[in-house]
Amino acid sequence: IREALPTIVELRRQGARVILASHLGRPDGKVMTGLRLDPVAVRLSELLGAPVRKLPDCVGPEVARAVAEMRDGDVVLLENLRFHPEEEANDEQFARALASVADVYVNDAFGTAHRAHASTVGITRFLPAVAGLLMEKELVYLSRILEDPRRPFVAILGGKKVSDKIGVIRNLLTRADMLLIGGAMSYTFLRAKGLRVGASLCEEDKLELARSLMDDAAGRRIAFRLPDDVMVADRFAEDAAHRVVAAAAIPQGWMGMDIGPQTAAAYADVIARAGTVMWNGPMGVFEFPAFAAGTRAVAEAMAGSKAVTIVGGGDSAAAVQQMGLADRMTHISTGGGASLEFLEGKELPGVAALLDR
Repeated sequence: IREALPTIVELRRQGARVILASHLGRPDGKVMTGLRLDPVAVRLSELLGAPVRKLPDCVGPEVARAVAEMRDGDVVLLENLRFHPEEEANDEQFARALASVADVYVNDAFGTAHRAHASTVGITRFLPAVAGLLMEKELVYLSRILEDPRRPFVAILGGKKVSDKIGVIRNLLTRADMLLIGGAMSYTFLRAKGLRVGASLCEEDKLELARSLMDDAAGRRIAFRLPDDVMVADRFAEDAAHRVVAAAAIPQGWMGMDIGPQTAAAYADVIARAGTVMWNGPMGVFEFPAFAAGTRAVAEAMAGSKAVTIVGGGDSAAAVQQMGLADRMTHISTGGGASLEFLEGKELPGVAALLDR
């Protein structure tokens, strides 16, 4: 909500009548009371310092009447778009109905730009479509790190699965100077190097792929760093017994839950000397305090760095917010999936729909 404020404030300043459209959760085309946008309207009104009228639906005669009654500078919020199955189906008639109450379409939802929905793509067939200030900011920062990063460019990747990040790793291998790997995905790479990883999460069917990615990095002379030590636990639980071991000595039946202190210090040293740092994916199970140290070390190193620091949405953004370090990053993306697809080099439908306007 906060990130969308600059666009809303600027539109009001210019006398626009602002009709806000959004979604919450995954109601799968059904009305769910707990996913109505009333609390969003209340909070937005507090932040704007102006009333925000929440409408009972997002299309239909009631919406048309409410919009007709608006005055310059007024703000209304439509009901959850995903209460209608036509939204995610990118239904043409639904898109036409959304467009019918407006004169111009402003897309400020980078987080859904990788989805071809009625409110991100379909509506652009019926209205002049432009990017909002947040969308512009996202595209500027993410484009810059791919096209003209300040060197050395360090990419930090974590999270659960190698399979989720294949495209990103491949694209970054053509652009970054160094990759630092953490999170559960690191155990697939360690296993691919012939190490035993105990009960750690490991994608056995991706070992050959992991080897090919590491070979590609070596062929390009790009440093591909894996943990030297890890924090292991005897089970996946907040109160599990845990200890630090060498990455090459994970005990049978124990699972990796975080990078170890030696690795955290080494990664922090790399970050301190970087010109650009892009981070996507936590270093461990940061939701459990005992296994949050690695993620915190990366976040603190980035916060104290003089580099351009970009956090790629999702769990990494949640971790940075939770640790109170958000205001010390250059940019925190509002789109986890969207930022990943952008970093893969994919065209985002919600952005492509704006480009030729």
